[in-house]
Amino acid sequence: MVVGEFTEDVDLLILGAGPGGYVAAIRAAQLGKSVTVVDKAELGGVCLNRGCIPSKALISAAHHYE
Repeated sequence: MVVGEFTEDVDLLILGAGPGGYVAAIRAAQLGKSVTVVDKAELGGVCLNRGCIPSKALISAAHHYE
Protein backbone atom coordinates (compact mmCIF):
# COMPACT_ATOMS: atom_id res chain seq x y z
CA MET A 1 0.00 0.00 0.00
CA VAL A 2 1.32 3.41 -0.93
CA VAL A 3 0.86 6.20 1.57
CA GLY A 4 1.35 9.77 0.44
CA GLU A 5 1.72 11.24 -2.98
CA PHE A 6 4.16 10.49 -5.74
CA THR A 7 4.28 11.08 -9.46
CA GLU A 8 5.82 9.02 -12.19
CA ASP A 9 5.63 9.48 -15.93
CA VAL A 10 4.65 6.35 -17.83
CA ASP A 11 3.57 5.69 -21.40
CA LEU A 12 0.82 3.27 -20.43
CA LEU A 13 -1.22 2.69 -17.28
CA ILE A 14 -3.05 -0.63 -17.17
CA LEU A 15 -5.89 -1.11 -14.70
CA GLY A 16 -6.23 -4.75 -13.77
CA ALA A 17 -3.59 -7.47 -13.61
CA GLY A 18 -5.75 -10.31 -14.88
CA PRO A 19 -4.97 -12.40 -17.97
CA GLY A 20 -5.57 -9.45 -20.31
CA GLY A 21 -3.82 -6.83 -18.20
CA TYR A 22 -0.53 -8.54 -17.57
CA VAL A 23 -0.25 -9.78 -21.17
CA ALA A 24 -0.88 -6.23 -22.41
CA ALA A 25 1.80 -4.93 -20.03
CA ILE A 26 4.34 -7.48 -21.24
CA ARG A 27 3.64 -6.69 -24.90
CA ALA A 28 3.82 -2.93 -24.34
CA ALA A 29 7.16 -3.36 -22.53
CA GLN A 30 8.45 -5.47 -25.43
CA LEU A 31 7.56 -2.57 -27.72
CA GLY A 32 9.63 -0.21 -25.56
CA LYS A 33 6.87 1.45 -23.57
CA SER A 34 7.11 2.38 -19.91
CA VAL A 35 4.24 0.51 -18.23
CA THR A 36 2.58 0.53 -14.82
CA VAL A 37 0.00 -2.09 -13.82
CA VAL A 38 -2.45 -1.33 -11.01
CA ASP A 39 -4.58 -3.96 -9.32
CA LYS A 40 -5.99 -4.37 -5.83
CA ALA A 41 -5.16 -8.09 -5.79
CA GLU A 42 -2.39 -10.38 -7.00
CA LEU A 43 -0.99 -10.55 -10.52
CA GLY A 44 -2.93 -12.96 -12.71
CA GLY A 45 -6.39 -12.26 -11.37
CA VAL A 46 -8.99 -14.78 -10.26
CA CYS A 47 -8.62 -17.00 -13.33
CA LEU A 48 -4.94 -17.82 -12.82
CA ASN A 49 -4.88 -17.86 -9.01
CA ARG A 50 -8.18 -19.35 -7.86
CA GLY A 51 -10.45 -19.98 -10.83
CA CYS A 52 -9.88 -21.56 -14.22
CA ILE A 53 -6.29 -22.76 -14.06
CA PRO A 54 -6.29 -24.30 -10.53
CA SER A 55 -9.63 -25.98 -11.26
CA LYS A 56 -8.30 -27.53 -14.47
CA ALA A 57 -5.18 -28.74 -12.68
CA LEU A 58 -7.24 -30.42 -9.94
CA ILE A 59 -9.61 -32.03 -12.46
CA SER A 60 -6.67 -33.34 -14.48
CA ALA A 61 -4.98 -34.73 -11.36
CA ALA A 62 -8.22 -36.47 -10.35
CA HIS A 63 -8.50 -38.12 -13.77
CA HIS A 64 -4.90 -39.35 -13.58
CA TYR A 65 -5.51 -40.71 -10.07
CA GLU A 66 -8.42 -42.85 -11.24
